[in-house]
Amino acid sequence: MYLAATATPMEMRALERVLDPAVRCQRLVTGVGPMETAHVLTSYLCRAETLPQGVLVFGIGGAYCLADASGAAMLDICLAEEEVLADLGICYGDNMEPFKAAELGVRNRFPLDKTLTNQAETALRRQGITSCRGRFLTVQCVSGTRKRGEALAGFFDGLCENMEGAAAARVCAAFSLPCLEVRCVSNLVKDRDRGNWRLKEACAKAGVAAAHILAYLALQMPEDKTP
Repeated sequence: MYLAATATPMEMRALERVLDPAVRCQRLVTGVGPMETAHVLTSYLCRAETLPQGVLVFGIGGAYCLADASGAAMLDICLAEEEVLADLGICYGDNMEPFKAAELGVRNRFPLDKTLTNQAETALRRQGITSCRGRFLTVQCVSGTRKRGEALAGFFDGLCENMEGAAAARVCAAFSLPCLEVRCVSNLVKDRDRGNWRLKEACAKAGVAAAHILAYLALQMPEDKTP
């Protein structure tokens, strides 16, 4: 059984509305941001009698506006190949620079499980859903200017940003659990204008994507014959 984790009740409800009742999964609302995600997910896994087979992180995210137009568009479904804790470092206005001193031992990059990501892509494709794949950036503060977004995207070759993924990936690594992340683009990272965001639609699409992925993953698992 997999654990479906998301930041807010709104995102979890979007999954619950469309998830096939026959698909068994654990569910967890972690709260917003890397600190709450790390704390809540760690606490949950420490208390679990049986660890999940893996963790599916899902929800919404902001897509970077890439100069070559190769990025994600509004309401696109995105799959993470790697998570980066992108604003751990030194801030220079809208720009930032990661800590480079080796003696600090800073770890800010976390790969997502390639097998699960491939399976998720297959699950979505079978439902006629196209997806983008790339590097996700986790930030403590949502980028409120296009300049900051371009700086982060350019420095890390980022596809989109969120506030929980790297924390979840780090916790999963500590528990030796495979981690998968899927997000729907709710906004483009430009100068902040909430009027252009599409939160409800993105939540709904993220829930549908997560439901399809969970159903497909359930078919790949050995049959549970526990009475």
